[in-house]
Amino acid sequence: MGWDVPMAINVGPAPLTAAEVVAVARGGEPIELTEESLTEMARSRAIVEGLAQSPEPAYGISTGFGALATVHIPPESRAHLQSSLIRSHAAGWGPEVEPEVVRATMLLRLHTLATGRTGVRPSTAQAYAAMMNAGILPVVCEHGSLGCSGDLAPLSHIALALTGEGEVRDRTGALVPAAQALADAGLAPVKLAEKEGLALINGTDGMLGMLVLALADLEVLLTTADISAAMSIEALLGTDRVLADDLQQLRPHPGQRISAANMRKVLKDSPIVASHAGPEDTRVQDAYSLRCAPQVNGAARDTADYCAVVAGRELAAAVDNPVVTLDGRVESNGNFHGAPVAYALDFLAIPVADVASMSERRTDRMLDRHRSHGLPPFLAHEAGVDSGHMIAQYTAAGIVHDLKRLAVPASVDSIPSSAMQEDHVSMGWSAARKLRTAVDGLAAVLAIEILTAARALDLRAPIAPADATGAVVSLLRADVPGPGPDRHLAPEIAAIATLVRDGSVVRAVETVTGPLNTLEN
Repeated sequence: MGWDVPMAINVGPAPLTAAEVVAVARGGEPIELTEESLTEMARSRAIVEGLAQSPEPAYGISTGFGALATVHIPPESRAHLQSSLIRSHAAGWGPEVEPEVVRATMLLRLHTLATGRTGVRPSTAQAYAAMMNAGILPVVCEHGSLGCSGDLAPLSHIALALTGEGEVRDRTGALVPAAQALADAGLAPVKLAEKEGLALINGTDGMLGMLVLALADLEVLLTTADISAAMSIEALLGTDRVLADDLQQLRPHPGQRISAANMRKVLKDSPIVASHAGPEDTRVQDAYSLRCAPQVNGAARDTADYCAVVAGRELAAAVDNPVVTLDGRVESNGNFHGAPVAYALDFLAIPVADVASMSERRTDRMLDRHRSHGLPPFLAHEAGVDSGHMIAQYTAAGIVHDLKRLAVPASVDSIPSSAMQEDHVSMGWSAARKLRTAVDGLAAVLAIEILTAARALDLRAPIAPADATGAVVSLLRADVPGPGPDRHLAPEIAAIATLVRDGSVVRAVETVTGPLNTLEN
């Protein structure tokens, strides 16, 4: 029997898909440049080399950069100009960003090189791909990008490693000099030629990579938010009548209709819901956090769908300045400005905070004996002696507070740079970093709601929950015991957060309901 060799993801002029970005960033899938890309890069390289020998000034080829664009660089210094650019711009500071972000950033920069619009040599792009396939991850720092003229410092740290300078993580995760990692992988450092340094750093690849990764996370988390809301409705003896499809169609937002359909599927044939349905139930309406969950979760879905459109457009882009056009011109442009991506990143942070806020309100409701319809105070085993989930709600509230601050947009704040040549910047990198933090917070808040709702459903015994919510409770019980005296809650929250993030909660439900996120019954 032979070894399974993973299929390489082709990188060429054609747009990348979000799934391919996630596969490389998180799965470490290998990549391969297409023949079309090598041909196109060779064609545009010949144009750049012609300009490099021309007496006419060409930005970034025979001139300085940014505010130094008026400085003429003599031919004998034009290659050195590129290495100097990378060294000076590799000025990041702070903790290392996550490996998946570095891989996504590298893939997206390589894709732009492969379009042939940057004028790099095919051999430079091949070396970049080889560094990725060797599992060499340049150390990229938290701070250094203003989201304009590209993610300059992050991309410069990557380019620096390509030239054999700086520090990297090797395939084992060890921190080693870049020259050593390249040598160990049988790779030679790249000596940059004219324009190549600029082409390696003049893109919005870091912020785009983080947008794609956040959208992948939210696809799971927003489905989980529908599940957690349904569990809370059931635990709080709420009604499922407000989830009816004809009510959703009266306000035809597609995300709202999908969320309501998910919740109906989760609550289908629930003995708990049936136990209080009828004229003896005098409650006319549930609280907003229960009744309006499809509207809030659905609006978050619609926001994510819009942001996915933005990401798709960016994945088809070739961002550099100057660029080699299809008809052979070399033109300066402003496509490196990160506003389109920055706005999307900021936009997503708003529903992330709001979905979490509504989730925390449902958790609090299950712990309040005045609003929980018969559940013990704080779901405690022996109220007074035990505190139950009291402080788990504090944790959720603290996270939600942070998420509200993180929802404040970064893209409205511009700090001019480069002696006022770059007098308006997007701050898209900052928007991306805070969104990553927000997504992690949403997962934790949903985990606390699910943990609390599962305990509440157990306390509704002997009446059984729906089959789908029961499947979630069973999943949790493999890691977290049921109701009982107080115990250390932090590990339980962490365990459930893992099940939320990796999609286990969604998969448990779908073993009963079939696929969610469809309108089919």
